[in-house]
Amino acid sequence: MSKKSSHIIPPSINSIEKEYSTLNLGPTHPATHGIFQNVLQMDGEIIHDAIPTIGYIHRAFEKLAERRPYAQITPLTDRLNYCSAPINNMGWHMTVEKLIKAEIPKRAEYMRVIIMELARIADHIICNTIIGQDTGATTGFLYLFQYREKIYDIFESICGARLTTNICRIGGFDKEWGKVTWDRIHQFVADFPKALDEFNNLLERNRIFMDRTINCGPITAEKALEYSFTGPNLRAAGVDYDVRVATPYSSYSDFEFIIPVGTSGDTYDRFMVRNEEMKQSLSIIKQALKNMPDGKTHADLPDFFLPPKEKVYSEMEALIYHFKIVMGETDIPKGEVYHSVEGGNGELGFYLISDGGRTPYRLHFRRPCFIYYQAYPEMIKGTMLSDAIITMSSMNVIAGELDA
Repeated sequence: MSKKSSHIIPPSINSIEKEYSTLNLGPTHPATHGIFQNVLQMDGEIIHDAIPTIGYIHRAFEKLAERRPYAQITPLTDRLNYCSAPINNMGWHMTVEKLIKAEIPKRAEYMRVIIMELARIADHIICNTIIGQDTGATTGFLYLFQYREKIYDIFESICGARLTTNICRIGGFDKEWGKVTWDRIHQFVADFPKALDEFNNLLERNRIFMDRTINCGPITAEKALEYSFTGPNLRAAGVDYDVRVATPYSSYSDFEFIIPVGTSGDTYDRFMVRNEEMKQSLSIIKQALKNMPDGKTHADLPDFFLPPKEKVYSEMEALIYHFKIVMGETDIPKGEVYHSVEGGNGELGFYLISDGGRTPYRLHFRRPCFIYYQAYPEMIKGTMLSDAIITMSSMNVIAGELDA
């Protein structure tokens, strides 16, 4: 009797469970431009899933703020988005001024506008040149970066610092700017437009750059609003929301400027929106210089404005006031306020609760990076790994602001 031959029937291809490889993008890879980790599930070169890890450089800013006098919180804000630190500084000062109901001189408000718009340009220079760098275009990165240094020269002439500025004070500026500062601002306004145009000509219609960035990391307006996007990332998706227009502060209602918007919310649109915002910031600075009001640079707030140094060294009353202000021994009203400004990455908000003590009872920072980074996994699923790098660069995720 013959035996029937037996053989194993291979399973169908569809019944085989697909295996994915795990790849750590970060936390300290140069391409992430910061301390970020994303655990990726890879199907070859295609991203199947992504899980972001948040908190690598968490420094407990909010708890630190609850143990510091109001004036001493300003250096903490420097370390949020350190690419445009003066905006953080002044946003915090305006929050305290809102609590104490301070009236700020018009000249101080215009001077603040100049500094904040210079900081916005510096922020966008970093973001857009890095997008170019990540697509292989180093020339624009090296060329335009010198103008960020010229902006830092202006900051240095005002406050002595370049990156973490601790610039301005509650109530305005501690002194009038010198001739060197004004000359540097006028020189920057005269020189930067030509450099920006040359940078744009390198990339805006560059076929390689367009192929790498168009349809890379897109997000719809509806999805961006669901994730609470603000700033250039929201405007690139087609929503014309800008805090400077929606809820004007620091006399922004006096200035005329355009809110640039995109259509598809992809990397190319984010790049183009920031380029146009730099042009609009230049326009605002020119208007401020042309229409600069006369008057004082600081509100009449003796409880917050340090006396002149020569008096501190020679008069007991001035020395006492200096000590009280620095140590936070001034009366703060009870209250609850929220104030926001248009930061380099979007709506930067400060939610402050005061119980009348020398330090805040509660202070919460609304950091735009922390809000929109949650959408990153959805934006890169189904794309190639190289596209994920460019998408992160175009979102301008700043680790200090993300992990505060």
